[in-house]
Amino acid sequence: MWTLLKLFLASAALTFCLAVHASDDGYDVFVPIAKYLAKGDAESLSAWFADNLEISVMSTTTDSSKNQAKQILKSFFDTHTTRSFEINHTASRANSKYALGYLNAGGELFEVTIFVSKCKDSYKIQQLKIDRIR
Repeated sequence: MWTLLKLFLASAALTFCLAVHASDDGYDVFVPIAKYLAKGDAESLSAWFADNLEISVMSTTTDSSKNQAKQILKSFFDTHTTRSFEINHTASRANSKYALGYLNAGGELFEVTIFVSKCKDSYKIQQLKIDRIR
């Protein structure tokens, strides 16, 4: 009986590990997003935008289409030459992920908040917020 219980627990643990591994493929959606933010590449970053998203740049918040958000971000990068971007914190829950990072641009430091959610088979940016650090 004891052997049967050990066998059951071992198989349950193995099944759990395989299920966790299958759901987490190790892909970090924030790697390419961070790369485009670090380069100040609004065009490439906009490929990650949802069709409609909330974008906030220095306290000006708008609900925008993908194209409008790209233009807002391009305008920001035109006036604030990007030097670096680093993500300091990430979290996830169900089909959404969150990242907090710091952008060095135009001789200033900005706090960047990014919310993405899973749409079909990929993640899309639902909210992007850039605030000057005082």
